[in-house]
Amino acid sequence: MPKKRSGGGLTTTQQAAKFLGVAALSGAVLAGIALPAAGALGLAAKGTVEGFDEIPSNLKTPPLSQRTTILDNEGGAIATVYSRDRTVVPLKDISPYMQDAIIAIEDSRFYEHGAVDLKGILRAMNRNVQEGGTAQGASTLTQQYVKNVFVEEAGDDPDKVAEATQQTLGRKVRELKYAIQVEEELGKKKILENYLNITFFGQQAYGVEAASQRYFSKHAKDLKVEEAAMLAGLVQSPTRYDPVNDTEEATKRRNTVLQRMAAVGSISKAEAEKAIASPLELKVSKPNNGCITAVSGAGFFCDYVRKTILTDPAFGKTDEERAKLWNLGGLTIRTTLSPRAQKAADEAATSKVYKDDKVAASVVQVEPGTGKILSMGQSRPYGLDQKKNETVLNLGVSNKMGGSTYGFQVGSTFKPITAAAALEKGISPAQSHTSDWKISVPMDSYRNCAGASVGSGNWDLQNEMESEKGAFDMTSALGKSINTYFAKLEQQAGLCETVTMAKKLGYERGDGKPVSDNNPSITLGGTESTPLGMAATYAAFANRGTFCTPVAIEAITDANGKKVDVPKSSCSQAMSEKTADTINQMLKGVVEDGTGTQAGLTDRDNAGKTGTTNDRVDAWFVGYTPNLSTAVWVGADVGKKVPMYDITIGGQYYDKVCGGCLPGPIWKTAMTGALDASETPSFNPISVPRAKEKEKEKDNGRGEANGGGNGGDSDKPGADPIGGITLPPGIIGGNDGGGRGGRGGNGP
Repeated sequence: MPKKRSGGGLTTTQQAAKFLGVAALSGAVLAGIALPAAGALGLAAKGTVEGFDEIPSNLKTPPLSQRTTILDNEGGAIATVYSRDRTVVPLKDISPYMQDAIIAIEDSRFYEHGAVDLKGILRAMNRNVQEGGTAQGASTLTQQYVKNVFVEEAGDDPDKVAEATQQTLGRKVRELKYAIQVEEELGKKKILENYLNITFFGQQAYGVEAASQRYFSKHAKDLKVEEAAMLAGLVQSPTRYDPVNDTEEATKRRNTVLQRMAAVGSISKAEAEKAIASPLELKVSKPNNGCITAVSGAGFFCDYVRKTILTDPAFGKTDEERAKLWNLGGLTIRTTLSPRAQKAADEAATSKVYKDDKVAASVVQVEPGTGKILSMGQSRPYGLDQKKNETVLNLGVSNKMGGSTYGFQVGSTFKPITAAAALEKGISPAQSHTSDWKISVPMDSYRNCAGASVGSGNWDLQNEMESEKGAFDMTSALGKSINTYFAKLEQQAGLCETVTMAKKLGYERGDGKPVSDNNPSITLGGTESTPLGMAATYAAFANRGTFCTPVAIEAITDANGKKVDVPKSSCSQAMSEKTADTINQMLKGVVEDGTGTQAGLTDRDNAGKTGTTNDRVDAWFVGYTPNLSTAVWVGADVGKKVPMYDITIGGQYYDKVCGGCLPGPIWKTAMTGALDASETPSFNPISVPRAKEKEKEKDNGRGEANGGGNGGDSDKPGADPIGGITLPPGIIGGNDGGGRGGRGGNGP
């Protein structure tokens, strides 16, 4: 008496009888089935035929997920990413041995029967009755293909995968109806091609091309008979016959396939014997998936590209649509990444800051005039192994794009934005302000864009050193980064105008929230941003006042070679060309004889600005040539902020880190490596007015204080840090820059 399955239900014999009955009564005879006993079997299937007829007639075949290749701007591969490692190839690019092997072992009568194989079903039924269980299946290649379509459609959803593979009569009936459709619409050759492209071969390889590359490091069209037999043998159980983990089992299975090929006449007995006598001779290529495999430290840029596709409406109206595009893959993405610039950025970041230091470094480069992101380098490697000091936190970008929660306070690198706002308002660069090294500014002298006062009481701030007092014009104040000057300049130019200029220059907070127009300490860098944001902002100065939104993708084609629309850089005039030219000339002074002398390039026009924040927890250098803008940040990337006093970074001891003495040299290394020595464009020459009394004065130091907080920083040897501002009662700086003083700061 036939055994029942565990848990009750139909016996194997009853299942087979019911399946055959459904096949007959539904017109499956059109697929090549002749059932003289259909009447008897139909009794077992009664009640199921209606369900069969209710199954939709058309099998919706989803596009096969494939690998996506990310390229640099020269066409070189950065990384390969995929949810399914698959490369779809036509049948002509699959070895005839492979075609014969899979037919021989999985469905030797493939070209003789229709959607189902009656002889196969009867043979399997007889075998299973004898064994008292399910010892042999009878699915044709067409039915297996249909099942794989359901599995592919299920993706990584475990419940849907289980539903697509469950051993039930209902699933078999559904497979049967769709198999009939597929046979009628596609024909045998196309079914075989689709089957070989969709099937899983183990070791993360989907489809025969990926499998051939994985196990033998060759194309599927070049497979030899013994190699093809091994791959065909994997289909039944990729884990059990995995040649990487069990050579003996894989060899036995391969030989079984070879014997079967000889038995059905695909190859001669002599060919089979020769192949059986040969060793496996694997040449395994390890799975190479994800941004973790990116070249030259470009993992962070690779992940930024991924985030762009997952978040930009250009790639789909909803999160689901964009995720579907990414997971489907098959894309060829040509990016803006310059291999030369990326190599330089990676070397610069890792040469001065080690991966196991308490702090980290980020280097981002943007091309003026195009917004193209040319590089993203970090001192910590991209990855998930914290024991190796790896991270997936992209310190160069906003939280939305994989960066830190808020970004980082930018210190004195914000001051050129205030200067630009002042120049646009008609204030001359020769405008001088005289003050002591400490000042107290009434808060009600600052107005937001609604015209309201931003507070009461006073804003107390100071410069780096006591010697930094007297009269300064705009050029000298930028060169020495005089806090008191920029507090007064912002007062004169207008807080609203300063914030408006920042927005025109693309200045954005790292958390995506709007830049506040209620905080005058923004002029001293009290509001957080990102290295990418600062590089793009300064690129507008280099581009004579035109800001271009940063972009990472130049072009995309899908698996069929069709172009996919990509977001383009949007450029707008943020200030007049004269204003930008003036800023450029004044910031040249920073690298020539100001706080950024250690960063200055000697072979071309260049300009930049240093910056540090309270207690030197963030240090910056942002600078540019007419054809390249680079931002460098150094600070703690996780956990509590690290005051960079008495600290060893990159094997070098610093009594105090300053923007010019650590980020500055990193910037210089990155710029030197990225730039072509033969291309040395110049800034547009312009005469910058100076205050007469300043023209006769000699520099009295290069210090720069933390007006938004405590401490500061100086490139002058031996300069002592001095305490920062005094906040009014009840005002505590925060991640948005705080109230009147904020937690910002500045320094060289």
